[in-house]
Amino acid sequence: MTHHSASFSLTLRVRLDNRLEAFADLARAIADAGGLLDAIDLVRVSSRDKTRDVSVLATDERHAEAIVAACQQLEGVVVEHVSDRTFLLHLGGKIAMSSKAPIKTRDDLSMAYTPGVARVCQAIAEDPESVWNLTIKRNTVAVVTDGSAVLGLGDIGPAAAMPVMEGKAQLFKEFGGVDAWPICLDTKDTDRIVATVEAIAPGFGGINLEDIAAPRCFEIERRLRASLDIPVFHDDQHGTAIVVLAAFLNALRVVGKRINEVKVVVTGVGAAGVAVTDTLLAAGVRHVIGVDSTGTLYRGRPGLSPQKELYAERTNPEGFIGSADEALAGADAFVGLSQPGAVSVDGIRSMAADAVVFAMANPTPEVMPGELVGLAAVVATGRSDFPNQINNVLAFPGIFRGALDVRARTITERMEVAAGHAIAATVGDAELAADYIVPSVFNGDVVTAVAAAVSAAADEDGVSRRSSGEDRTA
Repeated sequence: MTHHSASFSLTLRVRLDNRLEAFADLARAIADAGGLLDAIDLVRVSSRDKTRDVSVLATDERHAEAIVAACQQLEGVVVEHVSDRTFLLHLGGKIAMSSKAPIKTRDDLSMAYTPGVARVCQAIAEDPESVWNLTIKRNTVAVVTDGSAVLGLGDIGPAAAMPVMEGKAQLFKEFGGVDAWPICLDTKDTDRIVATVEAIAPGFGGINLEDIAAPRCFEIERRLRASLDIPVFHDDQHGTAIVVLAAFLNALRVVGKRINEVKVVVTGVGAAGVAVTDTLLAAGVRHVIGVDSTGTLYRGRPGLSPQKELYAERTNPEGFIGSADEALAGADAFVGLSQPGAVSVDGIRSMAADAVVFAMANPTPEVMPGELVGLAAVVATGRSDFPNQINNVLAFPGIFRGALDVRARTITERMEVAAGHAIAATVGDAELAADYIVPSVFNGDVVTAVAAAVSAAADEDGVSRRSSGEDRTA
């Protein structure tokens, strides 16, 4: 399926002869090349020609180049300049620090900085908890990566990962009102990453780990959660798990099945697969079978890593041995966090009636939704061009908003499950349908609901420094 996307959009500055048919020729060339006209702006007019900025949507980089080439071949049309709109958006970065207090007079300066700031510093030294009131810590998160597992790109290093981390910080602010800053570390050494995050932690109210390869990510998160008294959250694990849970709960509402009675097969037992499994189990699922590239995980399987041994201990209660397709026979749900082809259409066909299929490999799902018509009652993917996109932005802004609001010391399992239920609940009974099991990322109710649920769960677990009912400004 081809999909025109703003992420592959161009603006062509073109000079066209003053002929009535000149623009029609250009539009036809773009259409014949498979492009989609998005916007047309007049730049200048002369007695001989007109200059326009023409925005075009393409499906990928190669397609964009083909569209430009088609325009360049037209008689009476000069392509003066081509701008990639995505690159333009990233020029100079996508985020910036801004001052909350203007400094326009000597008095402003003396209060914001020396000498007045010294009294504030002394107050924090005497009462360390006051740092939450008197600094940006109360609303600031570090987005930390080593660039070793960037979605769809792999190990591209810290500098190349920076645009993704900037984007994450932007989403924190736009959706959750949380100030976030990208911290890209030029090391893959677990000890150094842990030590660095521990060293910078005093300035932040939370740590969001991002795009760190497994199994290193597990140890980094475990150690930081043990050593720090602020939330540490690996979004690739837990953010994915929370949104999967939300979608799963609503999918079960659609098909009328109970969470404690369904059999679930998970392909891909990396960071996301482990976290998804644990969250589903915590929410009430009793029968999960995990599958890696060599087959199902079961107790006593030779050659398992320590992480997979632990996974096998808490899953596959019947000790099933076989391939992913074999495990799917009679299963109620499939959750794919692996790669294209991890399961087959025939494997999906063997599932129980009213099957739920989450094929979340990106950019190409394990099985394409178009192949599942009539075989699955509910289908979700990780892509925006199919219904039911599993998108982490539904989770992490609200998770941290809620955690920061109560100044939580950690993120607990109860907080994660509560977030999943909150996301699911924003889809009302009147809206719920097989092709609408998760809310839009632009639904303003999502962050509010998730934050409230997370804050309340933090209170219940005793990890909040203040009650969820207290005034945020205090």
